Amino acid sequence: MTDAAWSTLSNQAIAAAGIVYFLALLSHLVEWSALRTVPVGRAARVSVAAGGATDSGPVDEPEEPDEATTYRIAMFGRLGLLLTFIAAAAHFVGLVGRGMAADPNRVPWGNMYEFTITGAFVVVAGYLLLRRRYGLDWMGPIITAFEVVMLMVAVLWLYDPVAPLTEALLSYWLVIHVVSAIIATGAFTLGGIASALYLVKARALARGKGTDRGYIARLPSLATLDRVSYRIHAFGFPVWTFAVLISGPIWAHQAWSSYWNWDPKEVCAFITWVLYAAYLHARSTAGWKGRNAAILSLVGLASLWFNFIGINYFSTTSQHSYANGAVIVSLEDR
Repeated sequence: MTDAAWSTLSNQAIAAAGIVYFLALLSHLVEWSALRTVPVGRAARVSVAAGGATDSGPVDEPEEPDEATTYRIAMFGRLGLLLTFIAAAAHFVGLVGRGMAADPNRVPWGNMYEFTITGAFVVVAGYLLLRRRYGLDWMGPIITAFEVVMLMVAVLWLYDPVAPLTEALLSYWLVIHVVSAIIATGAFTLGGIASALYLVKARALARGKGTDRGYIARLPSLATLDRVSYRIHAFGFPVWTFAVLISGPIWAHQAWSSYWNWDPKEVCAFITWVLYAAYLHARSTAGWKGRNAAILSLVGLASLWFNFIGINYFSTTSQHSYANGAVIVSLEDR
């Protein structure tokens, strides 16, 4: 295949992935809409059939929902999951095609468009890999909505034609550093979603709402949400540490003869590291669980995504800026 054919394939695959993610979102919305008509206690076995998690507590011989409702809930739950797998496969094809479209072939991380679609893929891949282990089916509507939004932003506002990497990125450390950073970003995003849902459910319970029907009622218990968030963050933090404090400085020294340049992106990445270190330390040693821990994790997530997107567009001095697909400072400028 020619480079142009690979580029066309990539664009078509990303567009197809966005459409299928949207269909998966609709399927999940229909699933949860059907569950709204069934009290939590009556839907215990229905949620299991649909692959969902419950927080129903003791059940006193509940009356089962009718067979049609049970079938509809289970069918749309499975359909949403299947469509998510299909969309993720198309998403992956789009990434491969993007890298193959360059001459010479390269990893698809040369500009903001490519970073965004890669980061979005890592988030959905993490969800699909951890779904069964941590019972994350309740995250389905959130993840598919996130994917739709991220791909729309990437295609409509961040798209750049395929181009060769600038000299500053011609290093094997690009793969090592960016892979670790993107994996950590995906993990922190999943953990942040769990923290956000913790706060939503805690507020609903405090107000006496969302305890019997609907999406919030069927989220896991607050303790489970808190534990899931902590475990995902605990996985992402060492990976982020490697990206920010090990591979990043080594690459910077090779490129610019200095391990630390007080670059805005470096500073913000270190601030993000400090926030997540504080979250994990307080959560594990000081018993700072629940609401305060969830808020701190979301502050860290805001810092992370500002570092990822904000600095690239608002900083005029960062050597890591990829606005409009171009590196602001290359090795020659250095």
